[in-house]
Amino acid sequence: MQTTRRIPVYQPAFFGNEKKYVNECLDSTWISGTGKFVTTFEEEFAKKIGTNHAITVSNGTVALHLALLVLDIKENDEVIVPTFTYIASVNAIKYCNASPVFIDSLADTWQLDQEDFRKKITSKTKAIIVPHLYGMACEMNEICKIAKEHNIKIVEDTAEAFGTTYHDKYTGTFGNIATFSFFGNKTITCGEGGMVTTDDEVLAERVRNLKSQGLAKHGEYFHDVIGYNYRMTNITAAIGLAQLERADFIIEKKRQLAKNYHKEFLKQNCDVIFHEDKSGKIFHTYWMCSILFKDAKTREIARTKMKEVGIETRPVFVPAHLMPIYSGKEGDFKVAENLAKRGINLPSWPELTLEDVKFIVSTIKQAI
Repeated sequence: MQTTRRIPVYQPAFFGNEKKYVNECLDSTWISGTGKFVTTFEEEFAKKIGTNHAITVSNGTVALHLALLVLDIKENDEVIVPTFTYIASVNAIKYCNASPVFIDSLADTWQLDQEDFRKKITSKTKAIIVPHLYGMACEMNEICKIAKEHNIKIVEDTAEAFGTTYHDKYTGTFGNIATFSFFGNKTITCGEGGMVTTDDEVLAERVRNLKSQGLAKHGEYFHDVIGYNYRMTNITAAIGLAQLERADFIIEKKRQLAKNYHKEFLKQNCDVIFHEDKSGKIFHTYWMCSILFKDAKTREIARTKMKEVGIETRPVFVPAHLMPIYSGKEGDFKVAENLAKRGINLPSWPELTLEDVKFIVSTIKQAI
């Protein structure tokens, strides 16, 4: 029997000062690309993750574009990127007229395969984009070691891993530059928004210059390069700051949700593999609680059943090399393709209840 109950795959959690800060913006009339909330959000974000510079931008995709631009990625350069990632990680490379070089992923963590990274390096390789997927972290020690050996720049795509740590150090602080997204389904959200972080003052100044139409640091309406309108509004930053103030609380609720899922899958003896860190090196923030089914057919049966009873899910990312716009790229990406066929993201919002989790898991159990 079909139910009218609906459990979305994600919805934002507003626990704090979001309305208060937005109303302050409206009352002050500072609603565009400058204002106290932009400055405060940047300062508090940098302090939170432990980086020298945090620069607000309009979304996570433009953050990636700016990161590559300030690293001087251009035509004829190669940028290594896992094929199993959100498409923005790859598209940003093409925005710079450079060439993406795909690598495979690791079957246990779903993160990029560092040995495949090593194999794909050529004389044209200038950078690697390191996406930390679904709240997990990549093996940054080895990635940084390889990059240093070959003088390759590291761009961390931290859109899905705000608050995640690797050996007690925050993601977004390992590479030359890092990017964050605050889209509506991210751990902390502004609706739309992004951040670029770096310890390098020169890179930070170039990001600030390019995001504001190439406006020179010392000059009024004087533009010294061709730039972009990639600024975050004060209203957006106000929401972001309120979210940042409650970030630890949000992350703790998401980690408790993951524990509830894991417990119920074990309790109900459900034949799925839960995406988790078993190494003890990573503080997983579970942006999305994710599972693997035994095969593609079983996944589709389960997703259909969940849809019938009002449970929204989404498949994990389709590997970029399978997209028509990137087809023909050489390489063997068996792990990425296998993950894509078997994986889904479960409802993962912070206020999901234990009863909801029990209902979701029992539905999966009945279906498979």
